[in-house]
Amino acid sequence: MPDDYIVYYEPEVHGRRPDFVILGPDLGLLVLEVKDYTKNTLFQLNQDEWTIQTSAGMQQTVKSPLKQARDYIYHIADVLKKDKNLIQLDGKYKFNLKFPYGYGAVFTRLYQKDLVGEGLYTVLDPNLVLTRDEIDQEKESFSEENLIEKIMNMFVVPFRLQEPLSHEDIQSIRYHLFPEVRISAEFKQPVPYQDQLLLSLHDIKIMDLHQENLAKQLGDKNRLIRSVAGSGKTLILASRAKLLSKDHPDWKILILCYNISLAQNIRQMISLMLKEPDSLFDFDFSTDSSGHSGGNQKNITVRNFHEWLKHDLKITEGMIPTVLDKLENNEAILPKYDAILIDEGQDFQTEWLSLVSKLLNPSTQSLLLVEDRAQVIYPRKRSYIQDTGLSFQGRSKILNINYRNTAQIVKFAWDFYRTHSSLQNKVVNRTIDGVEIISPQSTRRKGPDPGILKAENFGMEMKIVAKQIKVLHEQKAVPYSDMLILYRVKRTHKLNVIDTIKRALNKENLPYYWITEDDRSKRNFKKDEDTIKISTIDSSKGLDFQAVFVVNLENMPFALEENKEREVSLLYIAMTRAIEYLCVSYSGESEFTNYFENVKSERQQLKEKQSEKKGG
Repeated sequence: MPDDYIVYYEPEVHGRRPDFVILGPDLGLLVLEVKDYTKNTLFQLNQDEWTIQTSAGMQQTVKSPLKQARDYIYHIADVLKKDKNLIQLDGKYKFNLKFPYGYGAVFTRLYQKDLVGEGLYTVLDPNLVLTRDEIDQEKESFSEENLIEKIMNMFVVPFRLQEPLSHEDIQSIRYHLFPEVRISAEFKQPVPYQDQLLLSLHDIKIMDLHQENLAKQLGDKNRLIRSVAGSGKTLILASRAKLLSKDHPDWKILILCYNISLAQNIRQMISLMLKEPDSLFDFDFSTDSSGHSGGNQKNITVRNFHEWLKHDLKITEGMIPTVLDKLENNEAILPKYDAILIDEGQDFQTEWLSLVSKLLNPSTQSLLLVEDRAQVIYPRKRSYIQDTGLSFQGRSKILNINYRNTAQIVKFAWDFYRTHSSLQNKVVNRTIDGVEIISPQSTRRKGPDPGILKAENFGMEMKIVAKQIKVLHEQKAVPYSDMLILYRVKRTHKLNVIDTIKRALNKENLPYYWITEDDRSKRNFKKDEDTIKISTIDSSKGLDFQAVFVVNLENMPFALEENKEREVSLLYIAMTRAIEYLCVSYSGESEFTNYFENVKSERQQLKEKQSEKKGG
């Protein structure tokens, strides 16, 4: 589905539970009933009732899936017709809903050939049915265009929307179907905190060396690092893993993070670190033919959390509560780790941390958590002591110097965050489990002001971005491998964002790699490959590039994201991926683009004042 569609799975709608409810601005409302019937399940069918064989071998009469879906959508339509803002007040469809609604059935284990062969299309309207070969992306015959077209035709009232549903219409529909209660909470007053590290350094390599030294000074057992974007926390974590691997070659070391692409990046970072000797004389020719003793990658496992569950623990996320109970009663045998290091810890749920800590060797207690609360994009509630059984009191470190980004980028990103975030006044409370947003300080490393670009349309926007990428490569010697294009959504009902990005790059013959095309592309991502990387903002966490282009910004804050705080954090994350060059661009309007238009005006006014002074 396009990114601005909403899909509800098994929602309760006034006492009924349809399998899927789809709501799209240019679509209307659609109910899909899903059945896993096989040919052997079906016994006798007519348009209203089906007799099926149950797994126990009994015969049972049930409502036809299409009749079930039809009853659901009419029930929903009756609820919505009570809102006069959602009905047509005149014309042919007076007192009907002002948008189309429809229904269909999905058979996950039957193919089109089965329906034809068994004569099922005599009791099923072909336009209202989806079979396995029409929904399974792995099948050769699958076509996304056909699927969308078929869904578009599953409507009771066959009219297409001339004007897409407004944000207000969609909010009204959601409110009537899924009422909510919201209670706001006040935050505690902040306690200001300052730190003066790294401010005198300019050279990134020297700064990295400083972060590696910090890893050595962390001490043993459990540790917590709270930091700002660009403070080198991932580098510290990787350096710490290398150090532990070298000092304890028999240890089993686990590194976990949330993102697939970040896990791949850490893997490559550690691989490079372990190949480098610590000093010119740090060679042990008895170890291996490469002649270095910089640690053993075989005893370090790097995973994103869900990959770890699947490959190493052989469980799913839904099984975690049961597994925790079994571990409590010594009824489960799972791998144990001598050291566990967690990057982007703010993204980890309570149960995830509980599971991780139960698999930590109690005699080493070597758990390192690194986090940045300003980059919270997944809601989590927790107390570290409750989740892990370990206290971090007196065992935490705050890194508030952003040395990755230039001073201009740090100010640009933080000014935006400070203006829009409801958390920005909650800047550092020294308690370990309170809400903490650490105000970043920047080093004296200078660079160009971030670019703000407004174009007539997204095609023109990408044309300019592609030309700018060429200029940076040819005139500033920025390698393609060190450039990143970030987008919020890949497609809406108005625009295919990804296709437009690719077209513009192809036109300029620029090489690119779409990191977030699917899980496989995330796992195969190689940062050093000589291609421009394209990614969602979510998947860019923990990565950094010399030049970053945040495009199609009018889709932020994204209309369907009710938590605006998440959108603020996402854009802050996007901007702080840039080491030296940053450009934000848009061709429409939103709350965020209006902010950047104001920044542009202020810049212009400042230029005019400066030129007047020179002229005077």
